[in-house]
Amino acid sequence: MPDKIHPTAIIEPGAQLGDDVEIGAYAFVGAGVTLGSGTRLHHHASVEGNTTLGAQCEVFPYACIGGKTQDLKFKGGSPGLRIGDRNIFREYVTIHCATNDGDFTRVGSGNVLLASCHIAHDCVIGNHIVMSNSALVAGHVTIEDHVVIGGNAGIHQFCRIGAYAMLSATAKLVHDLPPFFIADGTPAKVRAINQVGLERNGHTPEQLDRVKQIHRILYRDGLNRSQALERLAAHELAASEEFRRMLSFAQASERGLAPSGR
Repeated sequence: MPDKIHPTAIIEPGAQLGDDVEIGAYAFVGAGVTLGSGTRLHHHASVEGNTTLGAQCEVFPYACIGGKTQDLKFKGGSPGLRIGDRNIFREYVTIHCATNDGDFTRVGSGNVLLASCHIAHDCVIGNHIVMSNSALVAGHVTIEDHVVIGGNAGIHQFCRIGAYAMLSATAKLVHDLPPFFIADGTPAKVRAINQVGLERNGHTPEQLDRVKQIHRILYRDGLNRSQALERLAAHELAASEEFRRMLSFAQASERGLAPSGR
């Protein structure tokens, strides 16, 4: 392992390194950090704080993973960051630890964050998410699996994005974006179903048809939100995975679902 650690890298006492970890020139690993096996830090990358980074992750130059929360309510202690496996964090990505002692910001596995993306304190980020350059995620945001976020998009605190959704470039999300849909605009509004994303992730024509029915009921039939959700719950396909996912997401929404872009 020593031949994979550049002599100029700084690894503080207490850091735990898995097998085959590679650490480039002038990279920094803090005392409270655990790096999983096969993880690579490029030159000038930093991983610090109470942070666990899983196996086979790759951190590019000048990214800072595990920095102290920017939340002014921080009162000390050792809040942390927990990250899964096979994530790619490109140049200048920042991901911050949680705010309160004992809490964690959480990032799943198989995610790709392009240059200058930011994930703030106390977020819960799922798996197989792609964030394009300079996408910004504020504190306490939840993003479910297989979501795509366009470049320079901004997500307000406490918002949620459902699985297989897409937020377009430069959009500003201030509501919850339901699963399966595309939102665009400032503020972001739902424009259509994310058909290409669903097809790429193996959804069948039958599943796509169910998603289209959900979209029509929620956004095209002229119903208010309560009426639309009642119709979804009473629908003959209410037991299907797609209907159940949508109903569960809507019932848990505190910021309200993103409005229609029609």
